Amino acid sequence: MIETLQQFDAELFLKVHRGLSNDFFDWLMPLVRNRFFWSPLYLFIVVFCIRQYKKTGYYMIGMILATFAMGDLIASRLIKPAVARLRPCNEPTLVHDIIHRVPCGSGYSFPSSHATNHFAIAIFLICLFYKKWKPILPLGLAWALLVSFAQVYVGVHYPIDTFVGALLGTSIGFFTFFIYQKIKPAQ
Repeated sequence: MIETLQQFDAELFLKVHRGLSNDFFDWLMPLVRNRFFWSPLYLFIVVFCIRQYKKTGYYMIGMILATFAMGDLIASRLIKPAVARLRPCNEPTLVHDIIHRVPCGSGYSFPSSHATNHFAIAIFLICLFYKKWKPILPLGLAWALLVSFAQVYVGVHYPIDTFVGALLGTSIGFFTFFIYQKIKPAQ
């Protein structure tokens, strides 16, 4: 069962990594997965929360940071070392199939920390702002999906790594929003 799942995952990985290969994605996807690429968005969220919500905005930012920290801790420090799955770009059986679009890194693959963190933050923000701004739902999900897709496209994660990261991040986003509702000051 596990071997069949891993084979399916490797085949799907190659369909995305090699099968969708094109010059535009080769340019865009390394940017999309770069943490600095989204810095203007992060800065906007911080400024918006503080200017719009004053004291409560600081709680919002604190919970966004806690959401990120929790996602990163669980994915990178707990699960990845326990599972110890090689990244596809480090997998000896795929060495001739990998297109090196970004440095591979030496860390493990399962689950994707990028997917975990971006889904966690997206879900938290969706829960936070959906009542006032409905477009946050498709935009937040599209953002997290794009980052997750980029991880597979550039060759550093298998699709199942990003899928499980998305599920884990979604759970964390809902959990931290639940905590936020309990601790936020009255408006």
